[in-house]
Amino acid sequence: MDGLREQPGTLCVCCGEALDLDGLHYRRQLGAEALRCAPCRMTPPMFERAAAWGLYEDRMRELIHLLKYERVRGAAQPLGRLLAKVMEGMAGEGMPREAVMIAVPLFGTKQRQRGYNQSVLLADEALISLRRGGATWRLQPRHDALRRVRDTESQFELTPTGRRRNLKGAFVVVDPAAIAGKEILLIDDIYTTGATARECARVLREAGAARVWVATVARAQREMVVSWDGQATAVAAWNAG
Repeated sequence: MDGLREQPGTLCVCCGEALDLDGLHYRRQLGAEALRCAPCRMTPPMFERAAAWGLYEDRMRELIHLLKYERVRGAAQPLGRLLAKVMEGMAGEGMPREAVMIAVPLFGTKQRQRGYNQSVLLADEALISLRRGGATWRLQPRHDALRRVRDTESQFELTPTGRRRNLKGAFVVVDPAAIAGKEILLIDDIYTTGATARECARVLREAGAARVWVATVARAQREMVVSWDGQATAVAAWNAG
């Protein structure tokens, strides 16, 4: 799609964060299995893998904002097709095609105000796209199995530590039988610091889920500049602003 940018550079094999020089140093020392960012090395998340199609910037940001804040439901269609590509890529990396699919829930008041959960719309559109693709998928939507029971303040201006504290106790599994021993595919629109994905995965795993995989359309990412000779060395810098 015009104006949308796929993930660049060398990414963490766990959460999809663009690796900085420190992460690439570990790769040179320990090999491809060490392709993990510092947060995933220090505090491994309880999900197996998180992946996103593209960067949360420019046209991607506009489309997601239309879906979330302007009630333009039609934006879910192209974004859902991109989400399907993420899921296909994860299946090629070991994620089973048979799983319980759960969208990250909104707090009840917020969902009523918005009129829908945008992550549920994205999951629905991704399912339609996957079925048209011909590959055999056995995904069971159970968005009601996970509930947000506490309204949380906006994550936007919080530090990573503040985000984790903000989400503590915000999610509960209301139907443990639906996830016990199952592979779970968690769906969201954006992966930023990973606080939401980590907390949802923790709650799901503690309720009996076998494994949790996370698929999002977009990733708030640091820019990676690939250097000479085709090597994977890079310089990481936060986006201005």
